[in-house]
Amino acid sequence: MSRLRVSAISYLNTAPLMWDFEQGSRSAELRKQFQVDYTIPSRCAQLLEEGSADIGIIPVAAYTTIRSLRVLPDAAIASKGAVRSILLISRQRFSEIRSVALDSSSRTSAALVQVLLRMQNRDVTFASAEPGLDAMLQKYDAALLIGDPALQVDRAQYQTWDLAEEWWNMTGKPFVFAFWAVREDAAPEEELSRVGEVFRESRDKGLKHIPEIADQWSPKLSISQNAVSSYLRDNIYYYLDTESISGMKLFFELAASYGVLPSAPELQLVPELTFRNSTSENRV
Repeated sequence: MSRLRVSAISYLNTAPLMWDFEQGSRSAELRKQFQVDYTIPSRCAQLLEEGSADIGIIPVAAYTTIRSLRVLPDAAIASKGAVRSILLISRQRFSEIRSVALDSSSRTSAALVQVLLRMQNRDVTFASAEPGLDAMLQKYDAALLIGDPALQVDRAQYQTWDLAEEWWNMTGKPFVFAFWAVREDAAPEEELSRVGEVFRESRDKGLKHIPEIADQWSPKLSISQNAVSSYLRDNIYYYLDTESISGMKLFFELAASYGVLPSAPELQLVPELTFRNSTSENRV
């Protein structure tokens, strides 16, 4: 298999997915097979679209606009309830919010907050902004903040709404934020299936090393090791199973009906080689 270019996200929630690539026993071997670069979620999608990357962990919203992509099976960044790292933040009550600054680093979270507010028949204006809570709240009633910066917010100082929790309460379905996508022309299908197995195994091993990940990331984010561990263990769901896909399809349908996103193509999943390594009960 030729060396494939991987575009990954440098957030805490991807650390379990990248375990084998960064510090697992196979890291040296995988560096010979994959060239890994880190960026923000929206840039991952751009690199795939430009052909500058072969594989990327992309915000699900990007799947509606980039053609000729396949989805690597089983692995995802999703949530069944509160996720803690995708927040709508305000100094005002929810009913008073009339304008929202959208974190420009992820289209999916920006689309989600618009869908949720449309589902509640709220009349709100939106504007894209660079992530920076104080600057965002100077100009707008509320701010969408994602990823590690959201985890670092002192929520006692603001009114906050966890968007994954709101989605779960309104739909009863998981919300999928991102998955691994690969360009169709990156490799033959059998090789893509082997690639899917590599990424699935990395996820499985990473979830067995959450204490080590927490030890590394706690000082980076200035939050406790227990907070990091509970986030990875309890708030992030790392499986693209039938329930997650059902939630994702509903999101695509609602976003298209409200004109927030274009209609999504059918999901094209890379065939799996084996089921033996997955611990999720509801496989696709």
